[in-house]
Amino acid sequence: MGYQIENKLVVAVASSALFDLTESHAVFRERGEDEYRRYQREHEKEVLRKGVAYPLIKRLLGLNGTDPDDRPVEVVLMSRNDPDTGLRMMNSIEHYGLPISRAVFVTGNDPFLYMNAFNASLFLSGNADDVRHAASLGLPAGCVFPTDFIDDDEDDELRIAFDFDGIIADDSAEAVYQQGAIELFHRHERLKAGEPLPEGPLLRFFLEISKLQRREIDKRNTVPDYKSKLRVAIATARNAPAHARVISTLRKLDIRVDEAFFLGGIDKDRVLRIFKPHIFFDDQVGHIERVARIAPCVHVPFGVTNRLPVADR
Repeated sequence: MGYQIENKLVVAVASSALFDLTESHAVFRERGEDEYRRYQREHEKEVLRKGVAYPLIKRLLGLNGTDPDDRPVEVVLMSRNDPDTGLRMMNSIEHYGLPISRAVFVTGNDPFLYMNAFNASLFLSGNADDVRHAASLGLPAGCVFPTDFIDDDEDDELRIAFDFDGIIADDSAEAVYQQGAIELFHRHERLKAGEPLPEGPLLRFFLEISKLQRREIDKRNTVPDYKSKLRVAIATARNAPAHARVISTLRKLDIRVDEAFFLGGIDKDRVLRIFKPHIFFDDQVGHIERVARIAPCVHVPFGVTNRLPVADR
C-alpha cells in the first residue's frame, strides 16, 4: 500500500516562499539561465536565508507527533528549478532540520499543476504570476508578501489569521459592498444573516487547520499541563449587523475560532499587532500592505477586488 497522503493536511510551498531567493533570482534575471545554474552550483553549500512562509511551515510541521501514526501535516517543496539547481534548496531544508522529504522540480514549468497529485490544500509562492495562474485554474494559491517580520524562534505556538470574504467564504457579499452603498450591503447581509456563504478559495485549507485545532484541544483535555500550539483568528472588515453571517457560516461548518475581529473599517494591523500571526491571508493588497510591516502575509488573488483596476481598489 502506498503512502496515504490523502489523510494529511498538505501544503505545497515554492522555494521562493520558503526561502529568500533575492540574490539568485537577480542572477537569473540579469545574467541568464546558464549563469544561474553555475551560481547555484557554486553556492549549493551556502544556506539560504529563511523566507516569508518559513515561520508557518516550521510550526505546521512542529504539530506532528513523534509517532509515525501521529503526523497529520505534510509539506511538499514545489519548484520551477530542476533537480540540479534545486539541490541548494534541499540542502537548506536539511540544514534547518525541516522534516520535508518530498519535492517536485519541473525545470521552468508550472509546479502547482501537481497540487492535486499530492492532495495539497494550499500552494504558497513568491511568484505572483504563478499564483495568479494557479488561482485562475481554481487552485487554492497565495503569494507571499515582503515583510519586516522578525521571527521569535523560542515561540513554538502557531498563530494563523484569515480574512473572511474572499478567503474562507466567496466574495458574493463583497460584490454587493463594492457597489458603493454601505446601507445596501448591511441590508443585504441582514436579510441573509442566517444563510451561510458559499465556500471561498481557502475553505479547504481552513477546514484542515480546524481539524488540527480540534486535535490540539483534545490533547489539552487529555494530557495534563499540555499547552495548545495552535490559535486561529478571523480579522474581517465586517461589523454589525454583517457579523451575523460570519457566525452562521462558521456554525454550518462546525468550526470554532479562538479570536474574531469585526473591524468595520478599522485597520487590521491594529489588532494583528497584538495577535501576532505567523501568517495572515487576505484577498486585498491594500489590507496586506499595512499588516506586512508586522507579520508574514499572503495575498490570495480571488474575486471582484482583484478584477478591479488598481486605481479603484
